[in-house]
Amino acid sequence: MLSDTIIIPKTQKAQLTCKFGLETELTEIPVPEPKDDELLVHLLYSGICRYDVSVMKNNLPMPIPLSLPNVAGHEEAFCDTPTHLTMAKWGTFQQYITVSALRAHKIPDGVDLAKAAPAQCAGWTIYRALKETNTRPGQFVAINGASGGLGSIGLQLAKAMGLRAIAIAFGQAKQDHCLRQGAEFFIDAQTQNVVEEVLKVTNGCGPHGVISVAPSVKPLEDALLYVRKTGTIVIVGLPDDGKFTVDVNLMVFKGVTIKGSLLGSREDLDEVLQFLAKGLIDIPIEIVRLSELPDAVKRLDNRQVKGRIVVDISK
Repeated sequence: MLSDTIIIPKTQKAQLTCKFGLETELTEIPVPEPKDDELLVHLLYSGICRYDVSVMKNNLPMPIPLSLPNVAGHEEAFCDTPTHLTMAKWGTFQQYITVSALRAHKIPDGVDLAKAAPAQCAGWTIYRALKETNTRPGQFVAINGASGGLGSIGLQLAKAMGLRAIAIAFGQAKQDHCLRQGAEFFIDAQTQNVVEEVLKVTNGCGPHGVISVAPSVKPLEDALLYVRKTGTIVIVGLPDDGKFTVDVNLMVFKGVTIKGSLLGSREDLDEVLQFLAKGLIDIPIEIVRLSELPDAVKRLDNRQVKGRIVVDISK
């Protein structure tokens, strides 16, 4: 007769950040002890996003106290249950973590856990941003920075929601990728006049909604020029200095709404996972080993990644 006893090791593999920067050390650390209201969970996969890069480099736009050493990472999937962590705990680039039992979240049956990990950060974030545009099926939504992790999932979700997605990305080489993700139109910000091209594909009226994912100022300033009258611009990507110039006259006379969006509700997360479970979205991922994390993070920092990188914590 097989025993159902689970043997928990004393130590685990982790990528430890010993000094601020993108270099980490693959080492053995103790498995954490859960409190009475916590679960000890065995991680299988973790996504990587630009937030992790900022944590590792200690250049978060909002001051969050970080101590060393630490373990970064915050997109995770384990067994059948994911969760979202706060920075109060070491992150997900390790094999075991403790989480609040109240915040544990069920992944629908049949979902690829490697894709469920980024769905809970990138998918959750961009889905809320799409909702914040207040667009309806058949209307246009433009997404700048469309070839990255957030943008790629955003294009798929937009299509699944019945929206007509316009992908804006830097470089013609990203066109095929964006069209595969569900974009109806692609505009190359490197060689084309973005404002003119967006207006052209929307019959001179502009999109009803814009999601600004690119972490730079120019795409934001362009968005105000091409967005439709009474349209909505939702800011997700953070410019390097956190500031951009707004033409208030243009904003007022066009009746444009500009808002920021960070994360969504628990209901939003459930809906994203259902899109994934039903095959309405298929998150583009590249799986790397835990030992390959430093190289993967550097590629992300240099904007050399299409879609989302996912770390297989077991390897």
